Amino acid sequence: MLKGVRIFMLIILTSVLSCSFSIGAFAKGEKADTSYRSVTEIHDWGAAITKLIVKIGKPVPKEAITNETFKVHVTRSDNRLASPLLEEGFREVTNAYVADQNGNPAVRGKYVVLEMKIGPTVSLGSPLNYYAGSNKWIKSDYTITQEKDIKINAGKFGTISGLVIDTFAGETRELVDEFSSGKATYEDVTLTYADYAPAKDKKKNPLIIWLHGGGEGGTDPTIPLSANKATSFATESIQSYFNGAYVLVPQTPTRWMHGFNTGGADGTSIYQEALMSLIKDYVANNPDIDPNRIYIGGASNGGYMTMLMVRDYPGYFAAAFPVCEGLNNNLVSDEDILNMSQTPIWFVHAKNDRTLPPESNAIPTYNRLIEAGAENVHLTLFDNVQDTSGLYKNADGTPYEYNGHWSWIYVYNNEVETTINGQPTTLMEWMAAQSR
Repeated sequence: MLKGVRIFMLIILTSVLSCSFSIGAFAKGEKADTSYRSVTEIHDWGAAITKLIVKIGKPVPKEAITNETFKVHVTRSDNRLASPLLEEGFREVTNAYVADQNGNPAVRGKYVVLEMKIGPTVSLGSPLNYYAGSNKWIKSDYTITQEKDIKINAGKFGTISGLVIDTFAGETRELVDEFSSGKATYEDVTLTYADYAPAKDKKKNPLIIWLHGGGEGGTDPTIPLSANKATSFATESIQSYFNGAYVLVPQTPTRWMHGFNTGGADGTSIYQEALMSLIKDYVANNPDIDPNRIYIGGASNGGYMTMLMVRDYPGYFAAAFPVCEGLNNNLVSDEDILNMSQTPIWFVHAKNDRTLPPESNAIPTYNRLIEAGAENVHLTLFDNVQDTSGLYKNADGTPYEYNGHWSWIYVYNNEVETTINGQPTTLMEWMAAQSR
């Protein structure tokens, strides 16, 4: 009889304890230790916040989280505007999983990663805004609301419920964070820049210089890296062609097309001498850069400046790759053509570029270089600029089409190719083979 009473009391005690624990994971008065971090990646169309790493305060098993556990709301605002609010709405969660603090999938952990839908038309995911001719980082304020209970231990009592997480704990910008930044002043002109250094080895390494477009000027050198995927030059796929290359991304306070005579694209630039001084100083300060393998390229405004550099510093660069360049052919003299012909050049443009039509610059200048006897000059002219990843399509299933001016997308993905000496050759293969 006494044994039966003890068993009965033990059953009651276990039941009480289990019920009290199942009320919630946090003790009365205990504040949940929660926050979120954002992860930004750079894609063909620019920067996108692709996922959130959410700290939920208690460790949970991986089977406790589904795509429906949380909903994600974002408010985007740009403090340059009189009314800063740009938009707000809910982002689509495409994948959710338990992770460690770095966002790596885990069997059990107190962090949850929420991956979200991105794409060239998903503006809610963009941490940048283009306004008044320039891209800037903006505020993206997230609120993560728990929609379904989370079981702390599978098959046992104890749940987390009712979480509302809106404390921002920092961000990671993939690849962008691998670049350093600096600034240099030459006479009265200050240029900021971002740069990437390859792993140290016992050989000299080439230098790739990339000049940004008109929307990436300012004093924050992460902008020209992020607004349209200039980080690609630091990717393993492109670095492999050069066995490790330095990357220098100078930034102008305004635009490279700021000429001395008209303030526009008049065939000069108030930043040209400062840019060349920066390049020479950078090479001098990094003695393992091979001075015979310095490559220069740029898009739009940057393509314009690329043409000025090969015109006015003939033979300094091992190769140039101007993209949708804006130096009108009527500003190029016959003497300029002779100077330019001393540098191997690969032009890239799209036929339907209406911002800088190739008929005004790349096509006639290329033809004149060929006529002048330049032997290592190429022109790749795309019909338009389409998504080639297969991820983004129009309603009719055809590939998503970007603005025709955006031919730099093909360059970043190394999808520019021609036949040289009977062999199909990509832009990066060609460039890596060039040496003074």
